[in-house]
This record gives sequence, structure tokens and C-alpha cells, in this order.
Amino acid sequence: MDKNIVSRDGTPIAHESAGRGSVVVLVSGAMSTGATVAPLAAPLSERFRVVVYDRRGRGASGDRPPYAVEREVEDLAALIEAAGGQASLYGVSSGGALALRAAASGLPVRHVAVYETPYALSEEDLRERARYTERLTEALAEGRRGDAVELFLRLTGLSEAVIEGARQSPLWAGMESIAPSLAYDDAVMGGGGVPVKLLASVPAPVLSIAGDASPAWMREAARAIADAVPRGTCRTLPGQTHMVEPDVLAPVLAEFFTR
Repeated sequence: MDKNIVSRDGTPIAHESAGRGSVVVLVSGAMSTGATVAPLAAPLSERFRVVVYDRRGRGASGDRPPYAVEREVEDLAALIEAAGGQASLYGVSSGGALALRAAASGLPVRHVAVYETPYALSEEDLRERARYTERLTEALAEGRRGDAVELFLRLTGLSEAVIEGARQSPLWAGMESIAPSLAYDDAVMGGGGVPVKLLASVPAPVLSIAGDASPAWMREAARAIADAVPRGTCRTLPGQTHMVEPDVLAPVLAEFFTR
């Protein structure tokens, strides 16, 4: 990231942009930085000015307690203002929940596209999310960053063997370094259920996407988002999982953002 803007509370937010045209801001999900969505910026920048940023508390961006979801919405407001005053948003996973919250807050957002925003649909899943929130809060309060990362990885469905392998990976230290931001994504998800009232207040057109190789509940959550917003469309991408291929996703986003 080669530039900083200062958010309303004084937090520096690192970002970079590429391309020309109408603005598209890419919003990453949990355990990720702007580098995670940067591969998508390359194909999109052929038609748009694409802004990639590190969400607060991760990468090259700063942080300033106490955290509130509203601060992350203000970060997006500052980015949009610096980019010309209007933008479309794309959010992946919990970044989709942040993009939807930003649009519902009244920011000048033209379109919102989200990929596999993991809202829980069943009572059992909601109870699991509540247990995760409790244990995550405890682990972070006690400084057990590695345990916090493990909790998140279990929530995503990874096996104990895969998690143990991750602990031995050179990438583990980087994961621990941004573990406190897991609490931010948990707050953005707002308890985990579909926020029907909030989604009903999103004025922009919304495209909710899922991969057909992902678990069925991901596709059901994508449909629930499209049904809850006033101007929603749902789309399924053949052969795609939660780790969607940028070259498959980019044409779908480009078509939506140019409507």
C-alpha cells in the first residue's frame, strides 16, 4: 500500500488504486488484508478505478480503540470521498457484511456486490456463532492470539489436522499478528444471522454471489441476502468455492457495475 487517508477518528488507512473510470472499492474479509483481494483488482482495473485497502487493525493501516463497526464505515466513507465522492463496493465473506452496512448507512454507493457473506440461517448455527464470539472474546482478552486463530479456523470448517499443519506453517506468525481483527469481523457480522431490517434499508442494487462448489448453506445465505434487499439479485458461479477465482468473478462484477 503506497498511500494513506485519515479516517474520521484519526486512524490512517493504507490504500492503493489502479485503472481509470468509475470507482470500485474492494473490501476484504476476516484474517486478510488488501493483498487478499488485490488479484481481483488487476482484471477489474481494465474498466474501473479499483481501490484496494487494508482494513483497520491489519496490514499497513493503523488502529485506534475502542473499536466499533461505525469506525469501519467511516473508513470506507473517507476512501470514497478521496476517490471522487461515489463508488461501488465489492465485499468478500465478512467484508460483504461491512459493504452492506456501509450502503445501508447512507454512503454514496452505486452498487454493492458480495461473495459468500456467511450469515447463519439455522438456530444451531446461530448458537455456534454465539459460542465462537464468547470464546474469541476470552482468548483475545487473555492474549492467546494463536487460540483465537484456531477458533476462527474451526468455525470455517477446517479439520484439526489442517489447523495443526497451519500452526507449523511460516504463515502462522502473520495470522497471529492480525488475530485481534477477528473481533472486528465478528462485530461486523452482528451475531451471525441475516440482518433483515438492515438489508431492507440498502438503497443500492445488490448482487449476492456464491459458488456452486461451496457448501449449500453458503448459497442459501446468498439467496437470503438477495431476498432481503429491495433491489437484489442472486447468482451462482459454476465450479467455484469460497476461494473464488478472480478471472471468473471479474466479468460478473464488471457487468453488474456497469448496469
